[in-house]
Order: sequence, then structure tokens, then C-alpha cells
Amino acid sequence: MSKEKETTRVSHLPEHGPLDENGREILLSLKNVDITFGKGDNAVRAVKNASFDIYKGETFSLVGESGSGKTTIGRAVIRVNPCAAGEIQYKGVRISGKTTKSLDREVIRNIQMVFQDPAASLNERATVDYIISEGLYNFKLYENEEDRIRKVENIINEVGLLPEHLTRYPHEFSGGQRQRIGLARAMVMEPELVIADEPISALDVSIRAQVLNLLKKFQQERNITYLFIAHDLSIVRFISDRIGVIYKGDIVEIADAEELFDFPLHPYTRSLISAIPIPDPILEKNKVLFTYDPSVHDYSEEKPQLVDIGHNHFVFGNKKEIEEYKAQRETGEPLKSIKILDPNAPEEEKKEAEESIPSTEGILDAPLHDTGNKWYSILSFFLPLLGLIAAFVFRRFNHIRNYKACKKGALIGLATLGAIILFFALMLLFAVI
Repeated sequence: MSKEKETTRVSHLPEHGPLDENGREILLSLKNVDITFGKGDNAVRAVKNASFDIYKGETFSLVGESGSGKTTIGRAVIRVNPCAAGEIQYKGVRISGKTTKSLDREVIRNIQMVFQDPAASLNERATVDYIISEGLYNFKLYENEEDRIRKVENIINEVGLLPEHLTRYPHEFSGGQRQRIGLARAMVMEPELVIADEPISALDVSIRAQVLNLLKKFQQERNITYLFIAHDLSIVRFISDRIGVIYKGDIVEIADAEELFDFPLHPYTRSLISAIPIPDPILEKNKVLFTYDPSVHDYSEEKPQLVDIGHNHFVFGNKKEIEEYKAQRETGEPLKSIKILDPNAPEEEKKEAEESIPSTEGILDAPLHDTGNKWYSILSFFLPLLGLIAAFVFRRFNHIRNYKACKKGALIGLATLGAIILFFALMLLFAVI
């Protein structure tokens, strides 16, 4: 019998996960995971050969720019996104693919998620009491009604809300309060692993610290493990034990938090660090960004891999790059990703540094009101001549979307008008004959 068939028969999770060579308990493990959307020629490989472990009680942060595959991995862990290849293990048991009903319920009970948009993730038609209690109802995690009320009131107090808020609806709360409700909904299940998908990106700066403190409080009191998904390295540095950096579906670097900031070996990691804003406006004005150019890698002959270069530091690269990364790390000298220009430096030096910064001239190439609104097409359809004139004007001022909308509506309008004229001409011809 194959190993895969054996794992599908597991009906319950073990009490503890496997231990690594250092004696740390591995709670979650991704092994060569591929996630693909679409089929055939339209298939998009969103995550490529992702492999990493998350240890019991730690905060593992996954960072990268928008569209890099962070949330895709988080949703794969809760089995929303299926794996095209590889497997996801929880406490050493495969949870990706088909599982038994009893194992499925245990996984749902033990892995909870806090979503990025606190408004969209809450049922607007349900009271806060029902939203928090839904998991308790589904898994019967209470002895009686008094026990359920006690659990709900305790958790609502722990996240900083009041029991009288339980009878209200989500639209009556602010963004920060909604996120607290989402956090309460997850924590009332007493999970072991919580996936926090950019839980603070939609919140005000003053509220972010409060939510982060709540997350740390629950971790200390309940020994919760976090997979924290974010795009802002300045935040994850202070809450993470380890950080993984992902770029276009590839995990390019994994290291302890301070190790990653002191020795960011992969150039993409260095570019993310250099993008962190500096509070001092003078320093920020004279900062030179470290820009990442993917063309510096030559993977035509030798394919890259995620390799441990020592110091619990993994970097993505081919054999030649890995040797260079090892040599850089063994020097023991922290790498600087941010360069500050001297305001009194010669103009030639300033100009040379500024040329390394990508141009922003193209940002305003598409004007603000170039929306391609459908009403341009509709009006051009009924008034095709005016539509063509408007298209010419829009084209002159680089409103490409509006130009295309007017042109499309005018051409369809002219074609329709021509067809009508031809129809009546034929009818007139038949009437004369």
C-alpha cells in the first residue's frame, strides 16, 4: 500500500507533531507545494515548490509584494486552495487533498484564520453573538447555554469589547472593532494555529499596535502559533521569530527575524528592506532605494533551489549564487540595503545615485479620469459623429481608455445606422418595383 493511501486513512491528529534535529516541534510543514489556477494554456502557477516548517509556539511571517502568493499559501493551509503538487502536513499528518471526515473536523477546529478585510469577513445579517458562537455551535464546544454565553463574554472582554456589543451588528462598529470581532471568532475555538492574513493593513496606524498586542497576548497565554502574512517588513520584524520572503510564487529567503535584517542575502529581500520608510523626512529624501532586477539571475542552465547556508538561513539560488551568498554570510559583516546621500555631496555623485532609482515619470501616463466609462460608449453609439470627435480629443490628451470606449461606441453606432439605412433603401426599392 502506498504511503499516500496510508495517510488518507488517518482519522485523528496526534497530540504532538514530529521534532526536528534541534528538538523543536514541527506544527505545520509545506513540502514542495505547487498551487495552480486555471487549466491548459491558461494555467497560472501561483506558488512554485514552496517548502518550509512552522514550529510550535512561534510566529512565522510570510512577506512579499501584492500578488506574490502569500494569501494563496494561507488559503491552501485551510484547504480553500487545492495543491497541484506536494503536500501540507499538520503535526506530521497530511491535510491537503482528500481526508477523512473526522480528521477534517479536527483540522478546522485547530486551524483558524483572521482575514484582511474585517468588513467582508463578517456576516452583516448576524449579530456579534452569533458570529462568535457559530464555531461553538458547529463543533458543540459548550456544555449548555450558560457555558456558551460565558465563553463568548470572556472572549469579547479579552479582545477589548463589551458584552453589550454582542447584540449589535457588524456595520455598527469601526474597522478596528470589526477586526477584534474577527479575532474573537477565531480565538473562541481555542486553535493551535492561526493564519493572520494582513490583519492590520486595513486599520489606522494607532489601532494596528493594539491588534498586534492582542495577537502577542493570546500567543503568550495560549501558546498559539501564527502564520502572519504581510507586505510590510517594518512590522513583522518586531513580532516574528522567523521570516520567509516570497517573490512571484518562489520562496527566496527564510531566516530568523534579526538574521534576515542583518544579512539580507537575496537581492529581492534587500529591495523590500530598502523600501521601508524612514521617519526622518531629511533622511528619507536623501535615501537611495536598492532596486531588484530579476535579470541578474541566469537560470537557463542550472535551476535554483532553496538551500540552507548555515545559521538557520535558507536562500534561493543556483550553485554559483549559493556559494556567493555563503561567502557574504561568513564575513559576519551586516549588509546595508539603504544608502543615504550626503546633502552636501557633489552633484555628479547625486546624479549617479539617482539614476539607479527607477523612473516614476510613467506613473501619470494614464490620467486620473481615464476610466473608459461605459457611458462614453453608449453616448457615442447614439451620436456616432460626436463620438468620433470625442475619441480624437481623448486620444490627443492620452486618455486611451476613454478613446477606445468612444471609438468602439461610434463604430458600432455607424454600423447600426448604415444597416438601418440599407434596410430602408431595400424596402423602398422593393416598393418601387
